[in-house]
Amino acid sequence: MTTDKNSFAREGLPFIFLSLVLVLISIAIHPLATVITTLLLAFVLYFFRNPQRHPSQENDILISPADGKVIQVERVVEPDFLKKELLRVTIFMSPFNVHVNRFPDTGTVLGKAYHKGKFLKAFSPDASLHNERSALHIKTNSDKDVVFVQIAGWLARRIVSYPKEGDSYDRGQIFGVIRFGSRMDVYLPEDYECIVSLEQKVKAGETILARKAKG
Repeated sequence: MTTDKNSFAREGLPFIFLSLVLVLISIAIHPLATVITTLLLAFVLYFFRNPQRHPSQENDILISPADGKVIQVERVVEPDFLKKELLRVTIFMSPFNVHVNRFPDTGTVLGKAYHKGKFLKAFSPDASLHNERSALHIKTNSDKDVVFVQIAGWLARRIVSYPKEGDSYDRGQIFGVIRFGSRMDVYLPEDYECIVSLEQKVKAGETILARKAKG
């Protein structure tokens, strides 16, 4: 199943339009200005790209909500909703990763929490608690509680999260975006096991992060 058909994230359209206008203006000014603005346009197009993704239809799995690299897998207390120790998988998104974020499984939003905060580097261990962040708590169709958190980094200054409490989303469906470098924390259900490893690169909407443990 393909989750969307748009080539670019909708949040990027104003930036793309502005960059294109600058290119057109620079053509009448100077060749060097044209080169610079064209490079800017190319970067904006690259950053806000939205490639199609094809989520697995396998039961009892969670897929990655973000593109990037796994930098932490550890047991910590989830602070916003469940308030108990769970296995957390942290994904670091560099400015070169796709920054469109996707639902890890089909389910309904039970809660949403936004926290203003600092802009520490996204790979800092303290970023999960001290940086600006937006957390979602969902109940999946298989009756599992999953919490995932968009966290702004030192370069990212804008978190976009569409869902409201009561909204339902499909696995792999786009729910938001973070601009210019950031991270995503995913708190796994107690009976799920992580199947990714540290330093592994993952893709939103495709890479399986975890699956229900056997037995």
